[in-house]
Amino acid sequence: MQVYRGLPVLTNQPTGPAHLVGIWEPDHEASVAEYAALAHAAVDEILGRSRTPVVAGGTGLYFRAALVDLGVPPPPAPGAREHWSRVYDRLGPDGAHAVLAERDPAAAATVHPNDRRRVVRALELAQAGSSLRPRGDRLWTLETRRPTLVVGLDVPHDVLARRIEERTREMFRRGAADEARAALRRQLSSTAAKVIGLHEAAELPEPEAIEAIALRTRRYAAYQRKWMRRLPGLASVRGDRPPSETAREVLDLAGRRKPLPARPAL
Repeated sequence: MQVYRGLPVLTNQPTGPAHLVGIWEPDHEASVAEYAALAHAAVDEILGRSRTPVVAGGTGLYFRAALVDLGVPPPPAPGAREHWSRVYDRLGPDGAHAVLAERDPAAAATVHPNDRRRVVRALELAQAGSSLRPRGDRLWTLETRRPTLVVGLDVPHDVLARRIEERTREMFRRGAADEARAALRRQLSSTAAKVIGLHEAAELPEPEAIEAIALRTRRYAAYQRKWMRRLPGLASVRGDRPPSETAREVLDLAGRRKPLPARPAL
């Protein structure tokens, strides 16, 4: 979500130098394929300057897309999404899923009929000669585009819950409610509309909004933990200590595998 402009507080955008932060307007419909191409180009450009790129944060899927050639399906042809959306609405979930089963049985086996977005996307891809079902499990492969150290910051549940609560309150001190209301007055893509806290900050009294956002964030953190456990080759380090100590351990781990330049770049 940090790719969107106008949402620095709600998406916790970094204030220091970083690539791919605030690059799209909120009405831009983000895709993994588009992001992956930009991330690969950024990594290659930094390496070309003999610097060390650091890929941090993000959802599990977008994080992996920055590191691995996922073979992401192409974007839909002009008008295809609208066409198959109408088909879905006309035939209903089971009817549209039956059409998908005829065109791409493998994809149909992985998508529930009631998942309108994925059924429509699968039909788009089938029309284009592609498939929603990935070619092999590229998402969890050990292979990466470039030699990579994957580090996971492990934080105890109670510490994480406290940090989430503190950060949520700090978001409101920094103007999260005004930021959310301003964003909702604009045209939002379906992706940007999913920013955690967007509607709560704009529509609820502050105490209720803080409670609701903290709860959603804790649930999302639990989901991210599951992703992290599945990452192949993950080196786990403690994240509940001064950042300088954590950074030294990460650099030490990286140094054992391959020497890093003296000044790592974000």
